[in-house]
Amino acid sequence: MNRPEPSRTLPDRSIYERRESKVRSYCRAMPRQFVKALGPWMYDDQGGRYLDFLSGCATLNYGHNHPVLKQALIEYIQSDGITHGLDLHTRPKAELLRTFEELILEPRGLDYVVMFPGPTGTNAVEAALKLARKVTGRDLVISFTNGFHGMTLGSLACTGNSAKRRGAGVPLDHVEHEAYDGYYGPDIDTAELLERRLSDGSSGLDAPAAILVETVQGEGGLNAASATWLRKIADLAKRHGALLIVDDIQSGCGRTGTFFSFEEAGIVPDIVTMAKSLSGLGLPLAVTLIRRELDVWKPGEHNGTFRGNNHAFVTATAALRHFWSDAEFASEIARRGEYLAERLERMAEAHGLETRGRGMMRGIVMPSGEFAAKVTSACFARGLIIETSGADDEVVKVLAPLNIDDEIFAHGLDIIEECVGQVMQERATSPMEVFK
Repeated sequence: MNRPEPSRTLPDRSIYERRESKVRSYCRAMPRQFVKALGPWMYDDQGGRYLDFLSGCATLNYGHNHPVLKQALIEYIQSDGITHGLDLHTRPKAELLRTFEELILEPRGLDYVVMFPGPTGTNAVEAALKLARKVTGRDLVISFTNGFHGMTLGSLACTGNSAKRRGAGVPLDHVEHEAYDGYYGPDIDTAELLERRLSDGSSGLDAPAAILVETVQGEGGLNAASATWLRKIADLAKRHGALLIVDDIQSGCGRTGTFFSFEEAGIVPDIVTMAKSLSGLGLPLAVTLIRRELDVWKPGEHNGTFRGNNHAFVTATAALRHFWSDAEFASEIARRGEYLAERLERMAEAHGLETRGRGMMRGIVMPSGEFAAKVTSACFARGLIIETSGADDEVVKVLAPLNIDDEIFAHGLDIIEECVGQVMQERATSPMEVFK
């Protein structure tokens, strides 16, 4: 069937409507065809430029096409290096493991073995759940309200959002969702509530194989657990014979200020899941970090075809060496995180709103998902890509690159401030609001 050539001035994008599944989401709010990206900027095919405060949902912590990472990959490809290696030994894998050991694990006194479970975060979580059940001989996993851990059945069972859970089409069993820190407000210690249930043989809560937690709930609305609460959860997991699994997929790789989001709390999880920005360049790469004595897998007992993405190994190694060889980068993240907190607090105070999050993973809570969507839409019209999170998509979430230039960062926050002000002014003057 012959089709007309797309216009050079207005490219034909009907192929997406004609052939792509209705499951697509981000492109509905940002209906452009993007053709180029560099640093914090993305460019569309009509000459538009957009400041990216979504960063691939924290997959691009170092921005788009960072030159050091890109050059490392180009040189590797030009040398005809191994592309796909299953779990064979390859030089890029060895270099990544050595670099991770030297720059990340040893300075923090951690002795994890590294499992490559597959390309995405949900693969890392599935492997963690499976191993916890294998080690303990128990079935139940405790996760938390508003948690998000992936879309395959095991990780989806641990996810709180009902809309996402309904997509499974089957019962999601062997998981109990307990109250996250602050779920009932600041005066109720939900760690103590969980301790009481676990200690009561008549509570109906069985002994768990694992407790799975995010230190900051990325998709759940940027709820940030306190260091005290996390320490309590770690302690009760140990006392009740459960493994502590920290999901660091969105909040890791520096997003909260330190490489691992749990460092501030001073805890050592039994298992850690990582993905997203681990490769540094947006290439699929996930790992499950396992305390050495818990590595009881038999060869091939858990596997997958795409465990050996050597291109991602190359860029991950380059990212670790470039950004994490000393404390300077973490210091810069902390500085930018404080600036972000200050700017968002100022916006919130001006309009009677609140903020959430930690480090460079923060947002402003709008009165509803409808108002948050109006803010993100207004931002996009002004050249800023940003999205929402939360149970009702009510949180405008800032995930700017960690290495963003200060002036550009301020410009993006100016846009958010302007759009929040515009939407809240419209709310105040809307006839409907008068009667609410």
